[in-house]
Parts: sequence; C-alpha cells; structure tokens
Amino acid sequence: MTINNMMKCAVLAVGLSSMGSSTVAEGKLRIYNWFDYMPQSLLDKFSEEHNIEVSMDTYDSNETLLAKLKSGVTGFDVAVPGDYMVAIMIQEGLLERIEPNQMSNFGNVDPAWVDVYFDEGRQYSIPYQWGTTSFMVNTEDYSGNIDTLELIFNPPTELSGRINMFRDINDVLNMGLRYLGFDRCNSNPEELKALSELMNEAKNHWLSFNSDGAKEALVSGDASAGMIWNGMGMRARAERGTLKYAYPREGFTGWMDNLVVLKGAPNLENAKLFLDFMMRPENAAELSNFARYASGIMGTEPYLDQELMDAYEINIPAGTPDPEFVPPCDPKVVRIYDRIWTDLLK
Repeated sequence: MTINNMMKCAVLAVGLSSMGSSTVAEGKLRIYNWFDYMPQSLLDKFSEEHNIEVSMDTYDSNETLLAKLKSGVTGFDVAVPGDYMVAIMIQEGLLERIEPNQMSNFGNVDPAWVDVYFDEGRQYSIPYQWGTTSFMVNTEDYSGNIDTLELIFNPPTELSGRINMFRDINDVLNMGLRYLGFDRCNSNPEELKALSELMNEAKNHWLSFNSDGAKEALVSGDASAGMIWNGMGMRARAERGTLKYAYPREGFTGWMDNLVVLKGAPNLENAKLFLDFMMRPENAAELSNFARYASGIMGTEPYLDQELMDAYEINIPAGTPDPEFVPPCDPKVVRIYDRIWTDLLK
C-alpha cells in the first residue's frame, strides 16, 4: 500500500501567557499545533513569502486543545485538530467557516479527503497529515510476534513494567475495547465494567503515561514497548534500528489531522493564506518529509524522500485490517469514559 493510499513533530514555542492580547499587529500569524509537528523551515518559508511573523505554541492531545480554547485562551489563528475533534469544534462553534474549498490550491486535495465525515465538502478544514496509532516494540528485548494487543494488556515477562502508554483517553480506551472485541463509543454497562477492570489490571504492567516523550522513551531504551504514531515511529526507528511498528490483528486507529482557523482569529486573512500555502504539493511534501506521515495533498511524490515512500510504518502490509476512524462519541459515553480514565490515572 503506497503512501498516497495510506493515511504527529521542531517548533518555535510561545508561552500561553502571551496569548489573549486584545489587539494584534498586522503581519502576524499565531499557530497552535501538536508538539514536534512542523519544520521551522516551512514556517520560515511562509514568513518570507508573505512578510508575516509566525509564532507557535504546542499541545499534547486533542482534548488539551479543546480544554484550552473552552477555558478562554485566545489569540491563536490556526490549529491542527484531529478528525473527530474537528467535528466537535464545529458543533461547539469554535471554528471559522472559511470555505477552503474555494481557495486557489484546493484542487490539490485528494478527492478521497474532501467529503469526510467530520467536515463534508471541506467548509472549515484542509488535510494536514494522516496516519495510524499503534505501538512499537524493541526487538532486542522481545523477539516474538508483536502484531497483537496481547503485548499491551497481557504482556510477556520481557515487556512487563516497560510499556509506555499515551496520555490520551480515546487512544488508550479504544485500544482496550478492540482487545476485548467490544464496540467503540460503547455504552454497555457490563462491557464498560470489563474495560475498566482490564485497564486497571494492565496498568500493573505499564511503566508510564506519556505522549510528548513517547519516542524518546523507546529510543533511549527506558521503555521496551510503547504506543506511538506511525510517522513518529519511523523517526524512532531511524534512531534505534531494533524498534518495530506493530499492526495488531485486533485492529488499530486511523486518524487525519487538519488545519483549521479558530473562531475570532485576530489574523484571519493571514490564516487563510497559510492554509492555501499548505495545499501546495511542495509544501505538503516538506511537512511529510519532516513529520513522516501522508498529507492528503496530491502531487507530492516528486518532492518526497524515497525512504518515506518505502517505509514499513507508512505502508500497511497486505492482509492487515484497515485502520479504523472513530467519530466523536455521545456525551453520555464521554462522561463514562472520563470516569474510567480518571480512575486509571490514580
């Protein structure tokens, strides 16, 4: 499966305390993005082309992004939410309807990523990067079959106590639901009780809950296995060649991150320029070459690194389940998940 059929990162940090000024000078753009997910060279290129000063702050999960915005943090123009979070932010009235489908470079968007469930026709968003969420194993520490969630929830002795999990409620709970063979967005009381029991038992085998340091934990050897996004996994393998990305037979999550313009963006026109800039194939490819994911923009092939085109982490092996895109759950389910997660983190 090629990168164009497959589906998070060095940034310039600006403190949250600097956001929220009632007036922002012209010629600026303020981005809120995942950590380590945008090359500085691309920000510099946009800045030079448009004489716009670009600054960036980072977050570690979709839920952190949502919580910050709902708490009243302001001053940002552009953000990078995942697919299900775009749907939530549209519903919450947190995005500008900028109609990127009318922008000059929208024709470069792969048609497969236009009529998406979270923003049909692309009224609010454009593709940023897309990929999968699974885990990696250091094959120096464990040499058996890794393509099963058994290694996470009932690990062998070699991995027990040396597994890093994401600090992400949806990714972790969905992984548990797949292991148990239960539906996602699950409201069945008995199944949710079983999920909670599974999580609390498996926690005894886990080393940590860390998203920001997931790659570093694997590369350093502090963790022998750990959750990771496929592109970051490719970057980890480049630093430690014994790491291998797993495609669990029980299934795994697919996701698409997207560029959006936040409601009340102080630099609205500059934000629109940035989205159009990121739909140029050479720019989308520069992002992919850094972040190590696919972009959803056509025409990137001449600009992509060959190792990215061939990477095991990017090209899903034949016979592997298709990645699952999980839409936002009903608020009732979200409240139950929150209770399970809070109990898990105690």
